[in-house]
Amino acid sequence: MSENIWGYQPTTGHTVGNTLIGYKVEATDGSIGKVDKHSDDVGSAYLVVDTGVWVFGKHVLLPAGTVTRVDAAEEKIYVNRTKAEIKDAPEFDKDKHIGDAGYHEQIGGYYGGHRA
Repeated sequence: MSENIWGYQPTTGHTVGNTLIGYKVEATDGSIGKVDKHSDDVGSAYLVVDTGVWVFGKHVLLPAGTVTRVDAAEEKIYVNRTKAEIKDAPEFDKDKHIGDAGYHEQIGGYYGGHRA
């Protein structure tokens, strides 16, 4: 698979530099929360989603490659994963996600191995 899980696909409609904080995130089967932070860094673009009460306040790290569409007018981001796949993902670790290649490999491996 040559798809880069850590990069936005050109078809998403996301423009690098536009903030996505506060956008609602929609899984293939419903809403999962809102974007708490995001990065457009080449090779390590991601969303951190606050799932709120849905998963008891858990934050999840979604690689940009899971994004299928960004709707700026509606302030929604659509991802190609189910709520269950996102709920079962490794929990976001704010201390590890910056500069820890192993953590990124773990997250990338999880999402790279789950195709919706």
